Amino acid sequence: MAARFRGSRSGIGELLRSEVIESEMVRRGELIKAAAEATAPVGLTPGDPHPGLYKASVVVTSTRRGGRRRDRAVAYVTNTAYYARWVEYGTERVPAHHVMLRAARAGGG
Repeated sequence: MAARFRGSRSGIGELLRSEVIESEMVRRGELIKAAAEATAPVGLTPGDPHPGLYKASVVVTSTRRGGRRRDRAVAYVTNTAYYARWVEYGTERVPAHHVMLRAARAGGG
């Protein structure tokens, strides 16, 4: 005879918001952060006003009320450098580096 499973919506919701899931999301976020820092460009030209700022600005934050419906634990990996968007997507003069995109694809597993 086949086993049956009856899921409890409230129980599954509690699981998705639990400390265990949040800590796992943070662990995966730290892996992504490490991958981003490993591939982050560092300006080595003389006179660069902020060498290494982009690499040092990768942060991991978490919440138990994340996701589209605010119903699950999540971790966010962001870069707080003011020019992070230009490094990620590029400009008309600088090619896109896609640091966060490549880190998210490589890490977190």
